[in-house]
Amino acid sequence: MKIARIFAHRVELPLHEVTYKWSGGKSVTVFDSTIVGVETDTGLVGYGEVCPLGPFYLPAYAEGVRGGLRELGPHLIGEDPTQLAKLNRTMDAALKGHPYVKSGIDIASWDIFGQAAGMPLCELMGGRYGESVPLYRAISQEPPEQMAENVSRYREEGYRRFQLKVGGDPDVDIARVRAVAAVLGSGERLVADANTGWLQHEAVRVGHAVRDLDVYIEQPCLTYEECLAVRRQIPHPFVLDENIDDLGILLRARSDLAMDVVNLKISKLGGLTKIRQARDLCVSMGIAMTLEDSWGGDIATAAIAHIAQSTPPEFLFSTTDFNSYVTVSVADGAPHRVNGRMAASTSSGLGIRPKSDVLGRRVVDIS
Repeated sequence: MKIARIFAHRVELPLHEVTYKWSGGKSVTVFDSTIVGVETDTGLVGYGEVCPLGPFYLPAYAEGVRGGLRELGPHLIGEDPTQLAKLNRTMDAALKGHPYVKSGIDIASWDIFGQAAGMPLCELMGGRYGESVPLYRAISQEPPEQMAENVSRYREEGYRRFQLKVGGDPDVDIARVRAVAAVLGSGERLVADANTGWLQHEAVRVGHAVRDLDVYIEQPCLTYEECLAVRRQIPHPFVLDENIDDLGILLRARSDLAMDVVNLKISKLGGLTKIRQARDLCVSMGIAMTLEDSWGGDIATAAIAHIAQSTPPEFLFSTTDFNSYVTVSVADGAPHRVNGRMAASTSSGLGIRPKSDVLGRRVVDIS
């Protein structure tokens, strides 16, 4: 089996909540997503999705996905998409860095691999654990009372894990954490995610101000060294996210005891092949994980569901269903939330069927 064509569509994904806000005054109203297709000489076609949160979040941006595909794609025509480790070595040799560009191709190749094997991806990636996986809900940055109301509203949809967007004025963030903690029920879990937004002294101050609360602190500062310094001064369970973008820094963080939980994103690492490597390494080191991506719709959610449900449950801290945040559906067969949980498809591959009328024309086409 050989790759005969690589193509891509651009799809806009508006939000149900209109605007998504996080640290530093950053916000998005419409996500710019790239749906990547890989077509083989046997007729099998696989799909992936890459949707950066914006160039102000990680070193990734939407037009960069499409530009990178035009650069990388010609080097992959004639390669076997089911030989995933070899394909990733070829991509890394042809284009240094830019893991997010490679992610869509890797996901689409896994989709082809699953279709060829007649198996769902989660069964190929380690086995299916349980009937479903628990979801968290990201709570967009708003005044404290509004965020507490939003948590109560999402509880009615079955969520029991909440990721509070902080990383602004420390006094307001302290009030945000306290307001939300006050409405939490038994067994519910709260993460205060600063998305690199605090200076080191601000993060330490917030941590001490909420030391009496059961809350996880996620990625408080920009650099790894700043986060490590904060970690050593506050009592809360600690999550690293933006700094963890390859196996080297993951191993360093484990050696430094820099975190209790790590957030691994598919496109940040370069696709399902590499997040699976990182996932398996975390399992061997005893580190719990949030498994997700930067953003996306149905196809990204399907990929997230497969990596999450193939993870031993005791190591799956949480995952998410991005397709519930947006108003546009790009594929049939994607997982959907049921009482705060979702399940990976039992069909072969990702188990999705793209909607051609939604995808529209191709913006990249390489053969």
